[in-house]
Amino acid sequence: MIDFSPNEEQQLIVDTVRQFAENEIRPIGRECDESGEIPGALLTQAHELGLVANAFPEAHGGGGERSAVTGVLVAEELAWGDAALALAILSPALTGFPVADFAGEGPKAQALARLTGPGFVPGSLALVEPRFDHDAFAPKTTARAEGGDFVLTGEKCFVPWLEGGQHVVVTASLDGAARAFLVERSAAGLKAQRERNMGLKGLTTAELRLDGVRVPGDSILDQTAVRELVIRGRVALAAVAVGVARAAFEVARDYAKERHAFGVPIASKQAIAFKLADMSIEIDGARLLAWEAAAALDRGADALREASLAHQQARRVALEVSDGAVQVFGGHGYIREYLPEMHLRNARGFSAFEALALV
Repeated sequence: MIDFSPNEEQQLIVDTVRQFAENEIRPIGRECDESGEIPGALLTQAHELGLVANAFPEAHGGGGERSAVTGVLVAEELAWGDAALALAILSPALTGFPVADFAGEGPKAQALARLTGPGFVPGSLALVEPRFDHDAFAPKTTARAEGGDFVLTGEKCFVPWLEGGQHVVVTASLDGAARAFLVERSAAGLKAQRERNMGLKGLTTAELRLDGVRVPGDSILDQTAVRELVIRGRVALAAVAVGVARAAFEVARDYAKERHAFGVPIASKQAIAFKLADMSIEIDGARLLAWEAAAALDRGADALREASLAHQQARRVALEVSDGAVQVFGGHGYIREYLPEMHLRNARGFSAFEALALV
């Protein structure tokens, strides 16, 4: 028999994160979108819940409870609260997971100690490049060996860049192969310029320019790192997209029940009712794909196919459901005082994102 229900421990985590999203994230989501800033107190609260640190190795201060399925459950609930805040809260994994999985003991001790400390420390991953032909498996950013070190040159975009971060994982081509490197954010030759994006305005992202950035020889991660980063990033983004879609659907559904036209709720109109039903069906389907991909990762399988399918479907569903919510609201859906326009702006970005979160 196939069981599609979270186990008891996972359900407890889901309930806790949902309560946190409802009580702490949702009330400030719009404010963060307008200001472009996220309160440090919120990030500290999330860190204290151990949503990311609990998955880091015990030997380096974490809880040692790594599960991709649990990760997608958490990501969906946080994104249901607000996508930008969810990605900020999950950002320590962008540095922590690659280091924990693919780095030597020296970089592990250096980076993970900060991420598992008492305060929130964000992480960064530089994978996407500002090119129309960007390929995560063949980056144009280059690395060359020089005197026992590596020298990185190139450009990256959509890099989460919250204040207080210590490291960024950068992908680059070394002798024709895609590799990943752990780089100090203060390294000479590394310049970051804040981006002004259509959506996810609360999340600070940057375009990076690497002009001969020199990193130690032990900063290079295992040769399988880039493939795993892409796979785990796609699974995580699928879950975040499902959370955005679910939030858009629920606000549209509730509005349709309350909004009356010609003496009856518009939810009773066939066109609206059918649209809402289709939205719900699509969300459930996308969620199951994300769960399937996460379960494959937990089994140790090569989940590139499952991750890519989940990512493609979830980002399509997020956009279509968010657009549908705007339509259900009618003219109000275009007004900034209502949530659908923010959900639509956030959902639009998933077609360009890669690895803004990891599971």
